[in-house]
Amino acid sequence: MDAAVIPDELLGEVHTRDCLEGLAELPDGSVDLVFADPPFNIGYEYDEYDDRRDADDYLAWSRRWTAEVVRVLKPTGTFWLAIGDEYAAELSVMQKHDHQLGLRNWVIWYYTFGVNCTRKFSRSHAHLFYFVKHKAQFTFNAQDPSIRVPSARQLVYGDKRANPRGRLPDDTWVLRPQDIPESFGADEDTWYFPRINGTFKERAGWHGCQMPEQLLGRIVRACSNPGDVVLDPFAGSGTTLAVARKLDRLAIGFELSPEYAARASERLASVASGDPLAGAENPLTSAPSTSRGVKLTDRAKRPASDDRQLELL
Repeated sequence: MDAAVIPDELLGEVHTRDCLEGLAELPDGSVDLVFADPPFNIGYEYDEYDDRRDADDYLAWSRRWTAEVVRVLKPTGTFWLAIGDEYAAELSVMQKHDHQLGLRNWVIWYYTFGVNCTRKFSRSHAHLFYFVKHKAQFTFNAQDPSIRVPSARQLVYGDKRANPRGRLPDDTWVLRPQDIPESFGADEDTWYFPRINGTFKERAGWHGCQMPEQLLGRIVRACSNPGDVVLDPFAGSGTTLAVARKLDRLAIGFELSPEYAARASERLASVASGDPLAGAENPLTSAPSTSRGVKLTDRAKRPASDDRQLELL
């Protein structure tokens, strides 16, 4: 059976509406890849959304919109979900048992410029769940050179026995990723990308929860093909859609906030297929090593206003 087609007037746009209303307008089995970075229900200040829901209400809402995501996915479609610690377990179980999706990876996005906490270990990661609708038939472009990296054996040691396709993943915990360039590779399930903070050139400047383009680029390249439909039900700053357009995919997004939607639309209109992704392709190359880092004596000379991390209890 031929796949359903989304009307042309809906593609390539950021639509100002609730994600449930927007998803309801899409036909069954019409989307190749969904990336969703929903509110985490941790009290973040959005301009149009209450991020302090009762837990049962939040999970019921999550069940509704994820069910719609599953409905609009093609039989071979892929769903990536970004979520924080607070509801990661519940949303993972929900997709596997309520919606019968297959979990391919539970990726950890490790970032610098994390969230400073005062009564627990500081937050420096988010969870990225990689689900597929069909457990055997799905897109994963494992041989795409843009999502692979050489191994340390190749780069450092010149070992001819090294696998020319790259190295196998490892699951090592590391405190300073910039001091071990052979780790945190693109082929691992712990990913290192700096969080987009206020001093980054890539920062849009009007949305506090902005994903790095290179992180989204890895997902879009691996789990879709040129010409595929990529959907973001929480468009926010428009990163998913901008990356999709740059990589020659058909983008569609929904955003509850009129202000965010307008600015995301401007961002989407400013990019074209073939434009380079923002940010360093290998973020370790832009992170200083310990020997080149800021000394404690130098740090003490900086004004307190330079430390802009959020304090969470």
